[in-house]
Amino acid sequence: MPGEDAVDRKRRRIRCSGYALIRDPLLNKGSAFTERERLAFGLDGLLPHRAVSIDIQRQRVLTNLDRLQDPLEKYVALASLQDRNEQLYFNVLVHRIASLLPIVYTPTVGLATQRYSQVFQRGRGAWITPAHRGRIADVLRRATAGRSIRLIVITDNESILGIGDQGAGGMAIAIGKLSLYTAAAGIDPATVLPLSLDVGTDNAALLADPQYLGWPERRLRGAAYDALVEEFVEAVSTTFPQALVQWEDFRKDNALRILDRYRGRLPSFNDDIQGTGAVALAGVLTSERITGRQIGTERVLILGAGAAGLGITRQLRAAMQAGGDSAATIAVLDSKGLIVDDGPMDAYKRELAWPAATAAAAGLVAGQRGLHEVVKRFRPTVLIGTSGQAGAFDEAVVRAVTAGCERPVILPLSNPTSNCEAVPADLFHWSGGRALVATGSPFEDVSHEGRSYRIGQGNNAYIFPGVGLAVLAAGLVTVSDGAFFTAARALAHSVTDAELESGLLYPPMSRLREVSRHVARALLVSGAHGLPGLEADEADQRISQLWWEPEYGEYDPA
Repeated sequence: MPGEDAVDRKRRRIRCSGYALIRDPLLNKGSAFTERERLAFGLDGLLPHRAVSIDIQRQRVLTNLDRLQDPLEKYVALASLQDRNEQLYFNVLVHRIASLLPIVYTPTVGLATQRYSQVFQRGRGAWITPAHRGRIADVLRRATAGRSIRLIVITDNESILGIGDQGAGGMAIAIGKLSLYTAAAGIDPATVLPLSLDVGTDNAALLADPQYLGWPERRLRGAAYDALVEEFVEAVSTTFPQALVQWEDFRKDNALRILDRYRGRLPSFNDDIQGTGAVALAGVLTSERITGRQIGTERVLILGAGAAGLGITRQLRAAMQAGGDSAATIAVLDSKGLIVDDGPMDAYKRELAWPAATAAAAGLVAGQRGLHEVVKRFRPTVLIGTSGQAGAFDEAVVRAVTAGCERPVILPLSNPTSNCEAVPADLFHWSGGRALVATGSPFEDVSHEGRSYRIGQGNNAYIFPGVGLAVLAAGLVTVSDGAFFTAARALAHSVTDAELESGLLYPPMSRLREVSRHVARALLVSGAHGLPGLEADEADQRISQLWWEPEYGEYDPA
């Protein structure tokens, strides 16, 4: 951290003083600077007289947040706090993680990306534009001011959640993801960097908006785009050689190409592909404690053939093969219906496509491959939505699924809430309470026939923080798909019997920090998939060595 030499975790030697110290969000304590510190750092008279604890500061912040009704106003208030005092920001977030996660992450962060230029307050992280060709490494060094960066979340802003191209506003997603790394997995905020690869936007409304802050051109594509990504990777490799890179919200074709091209050159993964796949697999594995079915006997229908649909398909297939079962059929539908290899399609969809003979044998001929026809003939036991099509799982679909399966698993995972394929209350009503339900966005409990059901959230926040923590703790240079399979199993095992009985297929968000530790530990002790195979005690020690707590230490002048 600039201006600081660490003595231990509770005492720091600080070089800066006066207003420079107060204005550094990584070091600022606000009204919590003690009398000794105020005298030692030239703060005497620059703050109100009374010094208070971080607990009192947190109470003040939460009281003010509770006065706000609009989620976006809460988002802006928390962003402002993070810009002033990161230690207090994360202390607040950790203490209210279940209720504040929907504000700093989905679904509110989706609205924040759409209105990013209107609510912008202060630059955070780095923006790389086509104007930075040849000097990306310089941008990274300026953005970090000597900090040792271990974790980068980068987005090119083109496929934000289910709302598409949001231009420079995608930075809100990168910031939100990194907030979860710190709040859920104890990653030191001084070691992270949110980054927007701002190569323009094809969103006409943004280009026409005089308030829009991003690169005001149509999207860079082709060789020029690839060259910019290549320069970024080279700059990271030389400037931050120990950094883990998370690729976030890239369009599916770019996402796959970039993941495959660079996963062997630097520690990296794509959360939309691998993280989403692991979360969906975990939900299915958890459900089998109720249904009694084995993964190899499931018939899975996935609506949505983007990066998420591909990632889920890959993870489910891997799990089926690992279980020694014959691979069950997985049907994947895009906007045109069931993907079949009898017509033109994007290259990546070929691994999702059914052979034409298989479709014909199921009576799914061309022109009759829509969702309703496939449900009727395929009789899925698991229905997963990643389409971004609100209401796609309608009453007819759900009743048909339930007619073919006693306890179907229905996972409408699209974010934000407005894009969810179905709301849980309808799913319970239409299935007669037989469906096992989890969603991508948070929903309130559902009452059905005198019983209350809690709705689990199939959120990637259960996967990527723990994976990132394990990668940094082990010093992994490659993040395998198998690591996400291990993470999915760990997540499924973390659901207690009582939680399962209450309707949850995922743990409650109040347990996110515990679950992240559990996922990281499972990865560290596993010896499969290129993972380190540590003894349990050593795994716990490595996690503890990295784990950062949002509490003030004492400052001494350097």
